[in-house]
Amino acid sequence: MKTFLPPTSAIHRFYSGTIERCGPLAIVLILVVGVLGTASVRAQTSTTSKEKTDTALSGNADAGKKIFMKVGCFECHGTEGQGAAQGAGPRIGPPLLSQEGLIKYVRQPAGQMPPYTSKVISDQELADIFAYLQSRPKATPSKDIPLLNQ
Repeated sequence: MKTFLPPTSAIHRFYSGTIERCGPLAIVLILVVGVLGTASVRAQTSTTSKEKTDTALSGNADAGKKIFMKVGCFECHGTEGQGAAQGAGPRIGPPLLSQEGLIKYVRQPAGQMPPYTSKVISDQELADIFAYLQSRPKATPSKDIPLLNQ
């Protein structure tokens, strides 16, 4: 996220001590400009995020399955994205995250998962993996499994 910086002349006046001669009105003006500038940057960032969401990549589930296996996602998350029995990787299919959320997480994960840069796997390949995970059937609720309800 970009941060707003007041004009260079305002910074110079502040650090050179001449701002005291400008009076309280100048200080208020600089603060107002700073707050409005920050709000403007936030609004622009929100618009950019919305535009990215609107232009999600189209993925191919068949290609995604091949990439999922080739890259080794299945080693921690299972062949269907169902998660590992020993807790190595959580269930990821069908995904609870949006496509954009999945891409962001793969790039900067939390926990034990290593980050995968775009040099290792492209956004398009991640879109294909996302399509593959979406194509997986949802888990059967435990209330619908007779053995678990005995």
